Amino acid sequence: MDIRIFDDSLTLGRHAAAEAASVINDAVAARGTARIIAATGASQFHFLQHLTTTPGVPWDAVELFHLDEYLGLPATHPASFRRYLQERLIAPTGIRRTHLIDGEGDPELVCQAVGREIAAAPIDVAFVGIGENGHLAFNDPPADFDTREAYLVVTLDEACRRQQAGEGWFPSIDEVPTRAISMSVNRILASRRILCIVPDRRKAEAVAASVNGPVSPRVPASILQTHADTTLFVDRESASLLGRA
Repeated sequence: MDIRIFDDSLTLGRHAAAEAASVINDAVAARGTARIIAATGASQFHFLQHLTTTPGVPWDAVELFHLDEYLGLPATHPASFRRYLQERLIAPTGIRRTHLIDGEGDPELVCQAVGREIAAAPIDVAFVGIGENGHLAFNDPPADFDTREAYLVVTLDEACRRQQAGEGWFPSIDEVPTRAISMSVNRILASRRILCIVPDRRKAEAVAASVNGPVSPRVPASILQTHADTTLFVDRESASLLGRA
């Protein structure tokens, strides 16, 4: 794993966006299209702000998937990840080919449909984060490292739901849905490249466990250690515990 440490989240976001734009451009030059996976959440704000304003990215050749969505949450809700991507990535860039997870549809059918779409060709790059509980997408601990399904219905643990409320997406933990559709760990790992963007001191313990600790379903993001081409972008706050074994 290539680890890059920056002074602050703004600098981190700018450098991660430059790398992301380069990967997209290279994929389009090589194959005529770039298939990408985008994460959501507060940790991605600066990254997406820089990426969507980077000149020269051929967004008309990009095909977009995303990692997860709450079950039963309408796309108009402030916490909807479909809304997040529409506002922070799709509208600013004009991406036309999108595969957004419908959290209001039949979960099994939604998982099957988007699973077929993502399996149609390799993913060039996945932009991911790490949760405070070490989750990867909405694969909370202990994560399923074995399933070969592309998407699955998951139950969100208390730590994950507390993070969502703490970031201000919901007024209280009681209003955070308990279930979601998430891209599976193995589907994320099938991406050619993974850029993992993780600023903020509150992520320091999860980052250290994911990098320094053993690969374990108890720390879902630790599985990134096994990927051949993952770059971890952290700031000094989120990297503050990396020196501790």
